[in-house]
Amino acid sequence: MKSPNPLPRRFGSVIRVRPECFDEYCRYHAAVWPAVLAMITRCNIRNYSIFHRGGVLFGYFEYWGEDYDADMRRMAEDPDTQKWWSIMEPMQDPLADRPDGAWWAPMDEVFHHD
Repeated sequence: MKSPNPLPRRFGSVIRVRPECFDEYCRYHAAVWPAVLAMITRCNIRNYSIFHRGGVLFGYFEYWGEDYDADMRRMAEDPDTQKWWSIMEPMQDPLADRPDGAWWAPMDEVFHHD
């Protein structure tokens, strides 16, 4: 029987990066703080990538846990992650049509092939 929520769940989202901040954004992401990476892993996120094209960042990750909302709350409450976000957010320019409470605009998956 097929699970109603097969693992992993795949997530894609987009946000703009401020052009004057792109180089700094890349420098930070070339050496993400170990505590931030550890929290990402503890929150059951795997295969996390961020791509760039023309001022737009596309993020992709797979969620392998059982309670996405609880894991995202745990990540949001982490002091190291909060500090990281406080540095990243001024470099980003969120899309105006993102849902309330979202920073990156979520995307709908229309195709997947393993």
